[in-house]
Amino acid sequence: MTLQNPEQLLPNGFDYIEQVMSHSKAMSLYTYLTEILNWQQPEVNIFGKHHKIPRLQCFIADKQVNYSYSNHPLVVESWPEPLKAMRRRLQVHYGYSFNALLVNWYRNGHDSMGWHSDDEKELGCQPFIVSISLGASRKFTIRNSHSKQTQNLMLDNGSCLLMHGQSQSHYQHALPKQMKVNSGRINLTFRTVGQ
Repeated sequence: MTLQNPEQLLPNGFDYIEQVMSHSKAMSLYTYLTEILNWQQPEVNIFGKHHKIPRLQCFIADKQVNYSYSNHPLVVESWPEPLKAMRRRLQVHYGYSFNALLVNWYRNGHDSMGWHSDDEKELGCQPFIVSISLGASRKFTIRNSHSKQTQNLMLDNGSCLLMHGQSQSHYQHALPKQMKVNSGRINLTFRTVGQ
């Protein structure tokens, strides 16, 4: 089902904020990031075959941070000033110290992210993750790890999804393909690694 009133229907550990940036500011930041970040498309090994991930990514972090997922270490880039300023505002607002930012660029509806939880040991047992969407609206799907029941949420330009508490231990999430989406979306996920 697609959520009509996500504030009331989302599972515990997920909070959706419809607009944290204006449409124009979010689109300007989207365009800026497509041009200045060092985008990568690493390969993953699935059943003995190497495949490029179906999106572009950039991992931004403080110098001492090392992070990997699916046994793949990420190349660390330095903080561009607009994202450093955004991090400062989020830290003051939420009272968390974010030392890393994973940026995913879904260039169109063919790019996607499969089912996963952000449950790597470097993130701790109950990570607090701030996820900000820029660009095209995309469907985000949440699945209960035990019942397998799913819920869909549209993540709009300039919106924010908070994931905290047991969101990673009790649920998985994905960004499925949407073939009719012709424009791109950038997802900023601020997190704390190794603390």
